[in-house]
Amino acid sequence: MARLQLVCASANPDKVVEMEAILDGAVELLPRPPEVPDVVEDADTLIGNATLKATAICAATGLPALSDDTGLFVDALGGAPGVYAARYAGENVTYADNRTKLLRELAGSSDRTASFVSAVVVVWPNGRQVAVEGVCRGRIAERELGERGFGYDPLFIPDDGDGRSFAQMTDAEKNRISHRARALKALVEALDVD
Repeated sequence: MARLQLVCASANPDKVVEMEAILDGAVELLPRPPEVPDVVEDADTLIGNATLKATAICAATGLPALSDDTGLFVDALGGAPGVYAARYAGENVTYADNRTKLLRELAGSSDRTASFVSAVVVVWPNGRQVAVEGVCRGRIAERELGERGFGYDPLFIPDDGDGRSFAQMTDAEKNRISHRARALKALVEALDVD
């Protein structure tokens, strides 16, 4: 039986590599066509933003599309940066800019608990949709730890780990417990694919 093929709506190459590793062949991700413009992510939820992206890519390609939207919800900051995690320090910023702002906002705070949340949505041309979320609880380190990963990985220490940040883990270690791994595993179960 042919593997399910989904066009990956993400334009973030780091996310795409990670998703392919987690899916491990259960689903074949087709590349997002380069001519498809960026989708404005103006929903106020992760599921909403992922749905916007998957719907746009599905409409542009005529194929089922998968989209992921991820947020970092820091308890001491009232849930910020939340859905704005990728642009926390502004538009067109680097991962390092966002991490610097987060550390500055948390300076002196003893409450460093946080949740990484990934929403994954698949949209088919016939209108069918599947939406799932994965959550990883943890805490924000007081300084950057590790050189691997991307985004907030050097600052996030998962509760289910051994005290290391995501950026100190191998890809395989991170992909066993991360928010994105949990969301994609839930998706594979929902789609009933192996």
